[in-house]
Amino acid sequence: MSQKSSHNKKKVASLSAILVAILVVVLGFIIVSGHNKSGESAKGKKVVTVGIIGSNDVPIWKQVNKELASKHIYADVKVFSDGEALNQATNSGQIDINSFQHYAFLHQEVSQKNYKLTAIGNTYIQPLNIYSKKIKNVKDLKEGDKIAIPNNPTNAGRALKVLEKAGLIKTNPAKGYSPTVSDITSNPKKLQIIEVDPAAIIKLLPNFAAGITNSNFVQANHLNPAKDSIFAIAPNINDSYNKPWINILVTKTSEENNKTYKEVVNAYHSKAVYDLIEKEYKGVSLPAFKY
Repeated sequence: MSQKSSHNKKKVASLSAILVAILVVVLGFIIVSGHNKSGESAKGKKVVTVGIIGSNDVPIWKQVNKELASKHIYADVKVFSDGEALNQATNSGQIDINSFQHYAFLHQEVSQKNYKLTAIGNTYIQPLNIYSKKIKNVKDLKEGDKIAIPNNPTNAGRALKVLEKAGLIKTNPAKGYSPTVSDITSNPKKLQIIEVDPAAIIKLLPNFAAGITNSNFVQANHLNPAKDSIFAIAPNINDSYNKPWINILVTKTSEENNKTYKEVVNAYHSKAVYDLIEKEYKGVSLPAFKY
């Protein structure tokens, strides 16, 4: 190897080392600036990271930020596609507050995974009603008819309680608000209750006598949860029956008294947000708080 070739290789190695060092510094800056532990943005506002599922609630959080402006607080919304991952991120401190689940789901997550998470405020309630393409009233169900319900544990349990409220079945009272199909103690019409992906239930209604699914999936199929159901439970937030199904703002238990987070809750519980939910969500979501 010539001396010149060796010198060129050393020069290339030195340049590579410099480039790597610059890259590390740049990446480090991006990472640090993207996660400011002090909670202060460049505009001098306290930043609270809020995790949601999908984009349906984005208009709500835009209004929340308008309410927070005078407090110099900003809710930085992060969109997740999975609720379990969002709870994990909240429990680990990557997300300050999440807004996607009801009390029943939170209770399930805490009991199963030993999370230290606490509800700090109500948001809205989404009705879980019965729909059909074949009948107009639950009294028209015949012996042996098939009923589709969600295939996830909390909403399956809630759907069974809806069927119970409709007078179609009875479940074991010891199972509370989360019974399973095996907990049905009375089924006079011998209804076949089948667990199905909740997002598919409305499209599959021609194959069932009736189905129960979440309001957002109903709306996605161009139906109105308030007008197009054959049985509905009044979403009265003062009714103890509805308490498990009220959606909530959730944070780490150690942060439940955080003054900044309380300001976020207060902003959510404003008349402007209340009116927006009633106007824009048209029965899919109904406010579960007083202002």
